[in-house]
Amino acid sequence: MVLKERESLIGKLTGIQSSKKSYYSELKVTVEELKKKNMQLEVINEVTQSLNIEMSIDEMLKNIFEKIKPFIAIERMSLSLYENNQLVLSNVFPLDSFYFPMGYVFEKEKSLYWQSILTLEKVLFKMENHTPIYIEEKAYQSLGIQSILIIPLVSKKAVIGVLSIGRKELNHFSEDDLSFLQQLSDQIAVCFENVQLYHKVLNSKKEWEETFRAVSDMIFITDTNGIILKCNTSAINFFDTSIIGQDLQTVLDLPRTNNYFLSSISIEENFYQEFHFNHHLFELRAYPIYNNIQQVYSFIIYIIDITEKRKMEAQLIQSGKLAAIGEIAAGIAHELNNPLTAILGNSQLLLRDAKSDDRSHKLLSGIYTCGKRSKNIIQNLLTFSRQDEYSFDEFSINDAVEQVLEIIGDQFKKQNITIEKQLQLNINNVYGNIQQIGQIILNLLINAKDALEEKNTPKKIISIETKEFYDKAKKWVVLTIKDNGNGIQPHQLQDIFNPFFTTKEPGKGTGLGLSVSLGIAEKHNGLIEVDSKYKEGSEFSLKLPIKFQ
Repeated sequence: MVLKERESLIGKLTGIQSSKKSYYSELKVTVEELKKKNMQLEVINEVTQSLNIEMSIDEMLKNIFEKIKPFIAIERMSLSLYENNQLVLSNVFPLDSFYFPMGYVFEKEKSLYWQSILTLEKVLFKMENHTPIYIEEKAYQSLGIQSILIIPLVSKKAVIGVLSIGRKELNHFSEDDLSFLQQLSDQIAVCFENVQLYHKVLNSKKEWEETFRAVSDMIFITDTNGIILKCNTSAINFFDTSIIGQDLQTVLDLPRTNNYFLSSISIEENFYQEFHFNHHLFELRAYPIYNNIQQVYSFIIYIIDITEKRKMEAQLIQSGKLAAIGEIAAGIAHELNNPLTAILGNSQLLLRDAKSDDRSHKLLSGIYTCGKRSKNIIQNLLTFSRQDEYSFDEFSINDAVEQVLEIIGDQFKKQNITIEKQLQLNINNVYGNIQQIGQIILNLLINAKDALEEKNTPKKIISIETKEFYDKAKKWVVLTIKDNGNGIQPHQLQDIFNPFFTTKEPGKGTGLGLSVSLGIAEKHNGLIEVDSKYKEGSEFSLKLPIKFQ
């Protein structure tokens, strides 16, 4: 009675209306199915947990294959990714089981993979003895694959690609296998999408960092107080030391009264300024970075070395000035040459008839001398203004000095400035452009004159000296121009050769003379040195290599 009631109760619970022997057999099958189900769930869980965003897709495919193979007989898996309306073969496992090359683009016509993509349905395909219809059939024939399951990978309604699973047995997958593989594919789609997104972000980050490092100009990222959080390779190379954590304004020696960080916050736009540092002229731009509530939390500081650019601009401006002087001089020469020719010619004719002891002879000699001097001044002005950087020749530095003094010497005398010359006789020649070297001499003399005008001294002196100087490496011709003027303050000495930097009052200087002069000297393989004491005077030395060494 108890046994019958137990069998009746078991029948109600299990739905098994059979004999005791049948019950145990079917119960065993049910338990095996439950174990398989449990194993499948464990596999899905293991696959999901084992896949991580840092893993390559090849590693992910291998991991999935090895988890499935123990309870579903499969020989091959492949992944084709859907991007930009193209289906591209991306990965295959085992690695030697491919027919189409990696990166192969499947055409939509007669493609099993595309059929699965377009219908968003899994495709079961069994190889049979018939003429191949689909482009994938030749591949599977070559690989000995008989049964193929193709599953579209979809995540958040977006198609990622297709997963194909092949086996060499000529029978389709069971319904239980299909259900499991569908669930697994859904998880794989999410994992693959995460991996793709991660690698896109990683690649974008890598590209940004490589660009950040490769930029030849200096880039800094700072907090709102100007503390350096990050900088690129150019900045590190320029300072040749670690500057992370330091105050950028202190590093660049910028005055604290001009806080570009606070300025950027207050005006809420990009900030720009130029500054001199370490014998260079820089352009600084500060770009505020805002958070999601539009508050500035850091800055991008972009610094460009514009020293060479400004030197070129300065030289262009100076060349323009000289071109204008040349045009004016040519016009003056054209207008004055005819009357000067008449003056010189007539004075010479009159001098022939005048007696040497006659008063008129002395007057005529003065007319002739002044006329000749006027013609020489015009000729020197024309020569000086004719700048041709490619016309290099051998010349004496003394001739360049005399050429300039012919033009401006009398002006200096009228301003009560005494010019003392100590020009070495038989000095070695230099190689270059005499007009351009004359421009350097003119600039240095004008600077000396301006320095003397700023100082109230009864005796204003400019001394010009030329000599030869020998060191271990080279032999030089040295031109020194010294004045007893106002001198230059020590903190300004490092900036005087920077374009547009001037110690003169507004309107009295452009800041181009020394910059252009240094550029010309360097083109002649020379250099300009300065020695100045504030309130005592300055000494500038132009050193040019002797032509034959």
